[in-house]
Amino acid sequence: MKRFAIVLIVAIGILLLPEVGVAQKRIVINSNPAGADVWINNAPTRQQTPAVIKNPGKKSFVVVCKKKNYEDAKQMVIKRKDYNGKKTYPDEVNLTLAYNPNIKDTSIPKGANKEVVSRDNPGRTSMESTIIRWYFESQPQGARIFYRVISSVPNEVKNTNELWLGNTPFEETRSFNIQGLTYENARDVQIEIKVRRTGYLDQTKRFNVRQALDQQEISSFFDMVKADE
Repeated sequence: MKRFAIVLIVAIGILLLPEVGVAQKRIVINSNPAGADVWINNAPTRQQTPAVIKNPGKKSFVVVCKKKNYEDAKQMVIKRKDYNGKKTYPDEVNLTLAYNPNIKDTSIPKGANKEVVSRDNPGRTSMESTIIRWYFESQPQGARIFYRVISSVPNEVKNTNELWLGNTPFEETRSFNIQGLTYENARDVQIEIKVRRTGYLDQTKRFNVRQALDQQEISSFFDMVKADE
Protein backbone atom coordinates (compact mmCIF):
# COMPACT_ATOMS: atom_id res chain seq x y z
CA MET A 1 0.00 0.00 0.00
CA LYS A 2 2.82 2.35 0.89
CA ARG A 3 4.54 1.56 -2.42
CA PHE A 4 1.34 2.34 -4.32
CA ALA A 5 1.06 5.70 -2.53
CA ILE A 6 4.62 6.62 -3.52
CA VAL A 7 3.98 5.75 -7.17
CA LEU A 8 0.78 7.80 -7.11
CA ILE A 9 2.57 10.84 -5.66
CA VAL A 10 5.31 10.61 -8.30
CA ALA A 11 2.74 10.35 -11.09
CA ILE A 12 0.87 13.41 -9.83
CA GLY A 13 4.15 15.30 -9.59
CA ILE A 14 4.97 14.52 -13.20
CA LEU A 15 1.57 15.77 -14.32
CA LEU A 16 2.08 19.02 -12.45
CA LEU A 17 5.49 19.71 -13.96
CA PRO A 18 5.69 22.63 -16.43
CA GLU A 19 5.14 21.60 -20.02
CA VAL A 20 8.44 20.74 -21.69
CA GLY A 21 8.59 22.18 -25.19
CA VAL A 22 9.71 20.10 -28.15
CA ALA A 23 13.01 21.30 -29.63
CA GLN A 24 12.33 23.67 -32.51
CA LYS A 25 13.61 22.13 -35.73
CA ARG A 26 11.76 24.00 -38.48
CA ILE A 27 10.82 27.62 -39.22
CA VAL A 28 8.17 28.70 -41.75
CA ILE A 29 9.04 31.61 -44.05
CA ASN A 30 6.07 33.45 -45.61
CA SER A 31 5.94 36.40 -47.97
CA ASN A 32 3.28 38.69 -49.40
CA PRO A 33 2.99 37.99 -52.29
CA ALA A 34 3.96 34.32 -52.11
CA GLY A 35 6.31 32.61 -54.57
CA ALA A 36 9.43 34.56 -53.58
CA ASP A 37 12.89 32.96 -53.55
CA VAL A 38 14.19 32.52 -50.01
CA TRP A 39 17.80 33.31 -49.08
CA ILE A 40 19.29 32.67 -45.64
CA ASN A 41 22.50 34.48 -44.64
CA ASN A 42 23.21 35.39 -48.29
CA ALA A 43 22.83 31.77 -49.44
CA PRO A 44 19.93 30.47 -51.60
CA THR A 45 17.73 27.82 -50.02
CA ARG A 46 16.31 26.70 -53.40
CA GLN A 47 12.84 27.18 -51.91
CA GLN A 48 10.03 29.62 -52.56
CA THR A 49 7.54 30.99 -50.07
CA PRO A 50 5.80 29.53 -48.23
CA ALA A 51 9.01 27.71 -47.32
CA VAL A 52 10.12 25.57 -44.39
CA ILE A 53 13.76 25.89 -43.33
CA LYS A 54 15.86 24.13 -40.73
CA ASN A 55 16.71 25.92 -37.48
CA PRO A 56 20.11 27.57 -38.20
CA GLY A 57 21.14 26.97 -34.60
CA LYS A 58 22.67 30.44 -34.14
CA LYS A 59 21.74 33.54 -32.15
CA SER A 60 20.33 35.18 -35.27
CA PHE A 61 20.06 34.84 -39.04
CA VAL A 62 19.07 37.06 -41.96
CA VAL A 63 16.27 36.05 -44.32
CA VAL A 64 15.78 37.72 -47.70
CA CYS A 65 12.87 37.15 -50.07
CA LYS A 66 13.39 37.93 -53.76
CA LYS A 67 10.76 38.12 -56.49
CA LYS A 68 10.77 39.56 -60.00
CA ASN A 69 9.42 43.13 -60.20
CA TYR A 70 9.51 43.45 -56.40
CA GLU A 71 12.05 45.03 -54.09
CA ASP A 72 13.90 42.53 -51.90
CA ALA A 73 12.43 42.10 -48.42
CA LYS A 74 15.03 41.59 -45.69
CA GLN A 75 14.69 40.78 -42.01
CA MET A 76 17.03 39.75 -39.21
CA VAL A 77 15.52 37.02 -37.06
CA ILE A 78 16.74 36.88 -33.46
CA LYS A 79 16.11 34.31 -30.77
CA ARG A 80 13.75 35.52 -28.01
CA LYS A 81 12.88 34.03 -24.64
CA ASP A 82 9.65 32.02 -24.59
CA TYR A 83 7.35 31.54 -21.60
CA ASN A 84 9.70 28.88 -20.24
CA GLY A 85 12.65 31.25 -20.38
CA LYS A 86 14.24 29.36 -23.27
CA LYS A 87 15.54 31.32 -26.25
CA THR A 88 13.91 30.26 -29.52
CA TYR A 89 13.11 31.62 -32.95
CA PRO A 90 9.53 32.49 -33.91
CA ASP A 91 7.67 29.62 -35.54
CA GLU A 92 6.90 31.83 -38.54
CA VAL A 93 8.62 34.76 -40.25
CA ASN A 94 6.48 37.00 -42.47
CA LEU A 95 7.89 39.48 -45.00
CA THR A 96 6.15 41.91 -47.35
CA LEU A 97 7.64 42.75 -50.76
CA ALA A 98 7.03 46.16 -52.36
CA TYR A 99 6.01 46.07 -56.02
CA ASN A 100 8.35 47.98 -58.32
CA PRO A 101 8.08 47.24 -62.07
CA ASN A 102 11.13 49.40 -62.79
CA ILE A 103 13.57 47.13 -60.95
CA LYS A 104 16.11 45.58 -63.30
CA ASP A 105 17.08 41.92 -62.98
CA THR A 106 20.84 42.16 -62.37
CA SER A 107 21.24 38.41 -62.82
CA ILE A 108 20.64 38.72 -66.57
CA PRO A 109 23.93 38.67 -68.51
CA LYS A 110 24.35 41.75 -70.67
CA GLY A 111 22.36 41.35 -73.89
CA ALA A 112 20.90 37.96 -72.88
CA ASN A 113 17.35 39.30 -72.63
CA LYS A 114 17.50 40.25 -76.32
CA GLU A 115 18.67 36.88 -77.61
CA VAL A 116 16.15 35.15 -79.85
CA VAL A 117 16.44 31.62 -81.16
CA SER A 118 14.35 29.06 -82.95
CA ARG A 119 14.30 25.30 -83.04
CA ASP A 120 15.86 25.26 -86.51
CA ASN A 121 18.39 27.98 -85.72
CA PRO A 122 19.47 27.53 -82.07
CA GLY A 123 22.73 29.48 -82.33
CA ARG A 124 25.11 29.85 -79.39
CA THR A 125 23.57 31.94 -76.62
CA SER A 126 25.26 33.13 -73.44
CA MET A 127 22.91 30.97 -71.37
CA GLU A 128 24.02 27.84 -73.20
CA SER A 129 27.61 28.32 -72.07
CA THR A 130 26.99 29.44 -68.47
CA ILE A 131 29.06 27.26 -66.12
CA ILE A 132 27.40 25.95 -62.94
CA ARG A 133 28.11 23.35 -60.26
CA TRP A 134 26.49 19.92 -60.54
CA TYR A 135 26.40 17.83 -57.35
CA PHE A 136 24.43 14.66 -56.61
CA GLU A 137 24.76 12.26 -53.69
CA SER A 138 22.81 9.17 -52.68
CA GLN A 139 22.51 6.74 -49.80
CA PRO A 140 23.77 4.16 -50.55
CA GLN A 141 26.32 5.52 -52.98
CA GLY A 142 27.05 4.08 -56.39
CA ALA A 143 23.71 4.94 -58.00
CA ARG A 144 23.81 5.68 -61.73
CA ILE A 145 22.66 9.20 -62.68
CA PHE A 146 20.72 9.96 -65.84
CA TYR A 147 19.43 13.30 -67.08
CA ARG A 148 17.24 14.69 -69.85
CA VAL A 149 15.86 18.04 -70.96
CA ILE A 150 12.12 18.63 -70.66
CA SER A 151 10.95 21.71 -72.56
CA SER A 152 7.54 23.35 -72.73
CA VAL A 153 8.80 25.49 -75.65
CA PRO A 154 9.91 22.78 -78.10
CA ASN A 155 9.96 25.30 -80.97
CA GLU A 156 12.95 26.93 -79.22
CA VAL A 157 14.47 24.21 -77.00
CA LYS A 158 14.22 20.54 -77.92
CA ASN A 159 13.38 17.74 -75.52
CA THR A 160 16.14 15.15 -75.25
CA ASN A 161 16.41 11.46 -74.56
CA GLU A 162 17.79 10.14 -71.28
CA LEU A 163 21.59 10.38 -71.05
CA TRP A 164 24.00 8.90 -68.51
CA LEU A 165 25.75 11.53 -66.39
CA GLY A 166 27.83 9.50 -63.90
CA ASN A 167 27.57 7.69 -60.58
CA THR A 168 27.00 9.05 -57.07
CA PRO A 169 28.73 10.81 -55.47
CA PHE A 170 28.99 13.12 -58.47
CA GLU A 171 30.44 16.64 -58.50
CA GLU A 172 31.43 18.56 -61.61
CA THR A 173 31.54 22.13 -62.91
CA ARG A 174 30.01 22.27 -66.36
CA SER A 175 27.43 24.04 -68.53
CA PHE A 176 23.96 22.79 -69.41
CA ASN A 177 24.89 23.04 -73.09
CA ILE A 178 21.21 23.23 -74.04
CA GLN A 179 20.90 24.51 -77.59
CA GLY A 180 18.55 27.47 -77.94
CA LEU A 181 18.51 28.27 -74.22
CA THR A 182 17.93 31.96 -73.45
CA TYR A 183 17.11 34.01 -70.37
CA GLU A 184 13.48 34.27 -71.42
CA ASN A 185 12.81 30.58 -72.18
CA ALA A 186 14.93 29.14 -69.34
CA ARG A 187 11.91 29.38 -67.05
CA ASP A 188 10.08 26.97 -69.37
CA VAL A 189 12.83 24.35 -69.40
CA GLN A 190 13.55 21.67 -66.80
CA ILE A 191 16.32 19.19 -66.18
CA GLU A 192 15.09 15.78 -65.05
CA ILE A 193 17.55 13.80 -62.93
CA LYS A 194 16.95 10.09 -62.40
CA VAL A 195 19.05 7.79 -60.19
CA ARG A 196 19.08 3.99 -60.47
CA ARG A 197 20.70 1.29 -58.38
CA THR A 198 20.17 -2.46 -58.48
CA GLY A 199 17.83 -3.56 -55.70
CA TYR A 200 16.43 -0.05 -55.16
CA LEU A 201 13.52 1.92 -56.60
CA ASP A 202 14.32 4.56 -59.22
CA GLN A 203 14.06 8.14 -58.02
CA THR A 204 13.39 11.18 -60.20
CA LYS A 205 13.63 14.92 -59.50
CA ARG A 206 13.16 17.92 -61.78
CA PHE A 207 14.97 21.26 -61.62
CA ASN A 208 13.98 24.53 -63.26
CA VAL A 209 16.83 25.66 -65.48
CA ARG A 210 16.32 29.39 -64.86
CA GLN A 211 16.51 28.88 -61.10
CA ALA A 212 19.58 26.68 -61.45
CA LEU A 213 21.29 29.34 -63.55
CA ASP A 214 20.48 32.03 -60.96
CA GLN A 215 21.89 29.90 -58.16
CA GLN A 216 24.84 28.67 -60.21
CA GLU A 217 24.13 25.16 -58.97
CA ILE A 218 22.00 22.10 -59.50
CA SER A 219 22.27 19.61 -56.65
CA SER A 220 20.31 17.11 -54.61
CA PHE A 221 20.50 14.14 -52.25
CA PHE A 222 18.66 10.88 -52.99
CA ASP A 223 17.73 8.60 -50.09
CA MET A 224 17.32 5.29 -51.93
CA VAL A 225 14.49 2.94 -50.97
CA LYS A 226 14.90 -0.84 -51.33
CA ALA A 227 12.64 -2.37 -53.96
CA ASP A 228 11.17 -4.96 -51.60
CA GLU A 229 10.11 -2.45 -48.92
